[in-house]
Amino acid sequence: MTHRYFYLTVAAIFLVLSLCSGPSWAAVGCDLNDPERDVPRLFPGSTRYDTVTVELLKLGGDALRAKVEMRLRDKLRGLYEAVDVPYTIYVIYADKKRIGYIHGVNQKGRYGGIQVFVILDLDARIKGYYIQRMSGTYAGKFRDGEFEKQFIGLTLADFDQYDVPTGKGTGKVAEIKNPAPEAIIDFKFTMRGTKKNLILVDEFLKNSPELSLKDGASTK
Repeated sequence: MTHRYFYLTVAAIFLVLSLCSGPSWAAVGCDLNDPERDVPRLFPGSTRYDTVTVELLKLGGDALRAKVEMRLRDKLRGLYEAVDVPYTIYVIYADKKRIGYIHGVNQKGRYGGIQVFVILDLDARIKGYYIQRMSGTYAGKFRDGEFEKQFIGLTLADFDQYDVPTGKGTGKVAEIKNPAPEAIIDFKFTMRGTKKNLILVDEFLKNSPELSLKDGASTK
């Protein structure tokens, strides 16, 4: 009876914890694991950063979500892409001058979530690229510098030429090579995540008052 009581107690505790933690699972954001370390590494020349948290829900709700879907040419699905997901924009500075942004998204992958970060200048041109998380034996190939440097210099205009449903593109985006032929599914997911990332940044910069500052002043 003692053992049975113990197991029932443990089960009850886990049930309570799962119910209490439910709301926090409603929206899954994507942050750098260690911003104090990662920002200087990803954005050489930066001296500090601010963070701005934005949501599609607060900036435009279902109408903005529909616009993102139209530009992506694919539906936003699941916890990673809910309308109330909090997105963190790292606003990068050199002293008092704003010089760019770092932004990451969660993207569903074959074996789990993929975290895709783009490092952008003020024109939203990719100056760095970072896969923070990916599952699979081939993950290291996607996190290798040879793969990441293929994205440098590209913009949303280039990714407009990438068709998410078919996984095919034209122009510069078509030149991006899959580093792991056995991972064609996750390559397509990574490309989708990159396009989604750039679309979101574009919409956030246009719609968030905190991000639309023109003088480069701090957002805090």
